[in-house]
Amino acid sequence: MAAKISIFSGSATAYLSEQIAQSYGAELGKVSVVKFADGEFQPSFEENIRGTDVFLIQSTFPPSDNLFELLMMIDAARRASAKTIVAVIPYFGYARQDRKDKPRVSIASKLVANLLSAAGVNRIIALDLHADQIQGFFDVPVDHLFASSVFIPYLKSLHLPELTFASPDTGGTRRAGSYAKYFHTNFVICYKHRSKPNEVAKMRLVGDVKGKDVIILDDICDTGGTICKAAEIIMEQGAASVRAMVTHPLLSGNAVQNIENSALLEMIVCDTIPIRVASPKIKVLSTADLFAEVIRRLKRRESISSLFKF
Repeated sequence: MAAKISIFSGSATAYLSEQIAQSYGAELGKVSVVKFADGEFQPSFEENIRGTDVFLIQSTFPPSDNLFELLMMIDAARRASAKTIVAVIPYFGYARQDRKDKPRVSIASKLVANLLSAAGVNRIIALDLHADQIQGFFDVPVDHLFASSVFIPYLKSLHLPELTFASPDTGGTRRAGSYAKYFHTNFVICYKHRSKPNEVAKMRLVGDVKGKDVIILDDICDTGGTICKAAEIIMEQGAASVRAMVTHPLLSGNAVQNIENSALLEMIVCDTIPIRVASPKIKVLSTADLFAEVIRRLKRRESISSLFKF
């Protein structure tokens, strides 16, 4: 007899969790979070989960309380005798710290993987990890989904006559190449040099964009500096239009203002992180159906490989 499925949400991702549960055809489980005067908090499940397959939905964007709340929920589910515990992490925070790029720094994404495993997680579902190798930081199965499942239908609806893709840095060439191959078109690369984190000192464009409708691809938009600079250079080189397509809209500081003042026609993002400030230039696409389908297939013990486009 198959175990019962229960879907719960952390505080940071309740807006998305409700949509996922609705798409799946279930109600969100009851969770309460008691907060103490000093800022400490205690999440607890308000229903029986013994022998249940528990799905915990929480993005781990700042503040770090979001990550710690997920860890505590995993620990609570394990101590409540859940059969399996699956962490659904639409945005996996600290993923940019996936290697030692200079001496005496932490590999924070590996540390987060260790914490999740120590808490008792049995499986991870994540969308567009910043680096593919993060999957190897876990000793439990990782279902690494790609936002292309959400972005491709929207791109097709635009009917752009001269579609071309662009990577805002050399690290994103694989992503740009995959989209270009799918749409049978070309891609260009923006070569950038940073003087310090979140600040681009120099950028050059490699490739021809004259008369093209360009889509800049990236997994994260933090301050928007890189993408806005890339859009400016692309338009200077004669592009017909330029848009950005980003999975995780962190949009820190003046990011929204930077986007509104940029050459971008629009920025297309997923709802893995809540948009703090609305903008007519920011188009939000839902990932709820994608995550619900993964949960549905796991429940039925069906393959989910067809969902791994790119």
